[in-house]
Amino acid sequence: MTHLRTLLLLLLGLVAAACSSPDTAPEGQAIPVRTITVGETDLDNILELPGRVEPVRVAEVRARVTGIVQQRVYEEGTDVGQGQALFRIDPAELRASFAQTQASLDRAKATAANANAVVARYRPLVAENAISGQEFDAAQAAAREANANVAQIEAQLRASSLQLGYTTVRAPISGRAGRAAVTEGALVSQAEGTLMTRIEQISPIYVSFSQSATEVLQIRRAIASGQLDLAPGDAVEVRLLFPDGTEYELPGLIEFLDFSVDEATGTVQLRAEFPNPDGLLLPGEFVNARIYAGKVTDVIAIPQRAVTVADAGGTVMIVDKDGKAAVRPVKLGQLMGDSWVVESGLQPGDRVIVSNLQKLQPGMPVQIANAATGRKAAAPTPAAKAD
Repeated sequence: MTHLRTLLLLLLGLVAAACSSPDTAPEGQAIPVRTITVGETDLDNILELPGRVEPVRVAEVRARVTGIVQQRVYEEGTDVGQGQALFRIDPAELRASFAQTQASLDRAKATAANANAVVARYRPLVAENAISGQEFDAAQAAAREANANVAQIEAQLRASSLQLGYTTVRAPISGRAGRAAVTEGALVSQAEGTLMTRIEQISPIYVSFSQSATEVLQIRRAIASGQLDLAPGDAVEVRLLFPDGTEYELPGLIEFLDFSVDEATGTVQLRAEFPNPDGLLLPGEFVNARIYAGKVTDVIAIPQRAVTVADAGGTVMIVDKDGKAAVRPVKLGQLMGDSWVVESGLQPGDRVIVSNLQKLQPGMPVQIANAATGRKAAAPTPAAKAD
């Protein structure tokens, strides 16, 4: 009987041990937590804005002569060089016009040569009074008119040659040629300036975005007061996130800031330039831009996971002087990355709890159990150092 009672007590003990959670501390026992010690630090001032990708240059290729398109000689959607042939327009009519102008020039040159020869013959005769001065003046006038006619037709021939050259439509700039707007056999018009295709330069490439005029004013005030470390001549780096959340590897720089505010939206236009060697950034694409506008100096920041945000404001759990959990209301500033800037409510040296928050209640005893995280020393959490 004694052995049976002992066996039952042993089984009940095993069941109780199996049902108890290893993470649940017995009543009155300190709960293990991880903490960070609050201290002043410098943070990257990151502004996140939606942006749109734009080509650096766009050229519309239009017809400069009237005629029928004979051939498209480029591949749509490929890179073309400046001066590369794109289309050929039937040159037959313009060649005939060129030949006609050439014949007119030959005839005009013959007439001018004869008129100049007459002047040459008359010059010694007028000196000997063999002919009247009036006849010599008329010969000179005829020669000048013939020479002017030659010059006029030569100009017409050059214009005709240009028109003939325009039958081969060439790329005005280097870039990526788009879809052809005309097909073989289509009639294109010089008068209407028929659009044939577009060429866009996308390496490098622009990303344009808008920032609230109020935020621009706040940044300028922060720079003036010394809270934001950003000199007027400093380059402002920008990084991009694609819609799927992946980051574009190559950073860009702000190269344009408008000095006027859009009356309709109350925003200021900005533009960054990015290298685009592989053509990953496409014109018209929407991206998220992270603008690294200097550093915010001497601020208190804590990880986002340590803060409980409610309508009344934010709160954190700290370890008080008695080693117990206590609630501390804080005034939150800007969210920078994964850290909240705390404007008031915390002092350097306070220990903020960052783990087991769901198990804690104010007044519970805690045990600080920080351990090495295995992170590289070059990439610490910007909020504060761990105890």
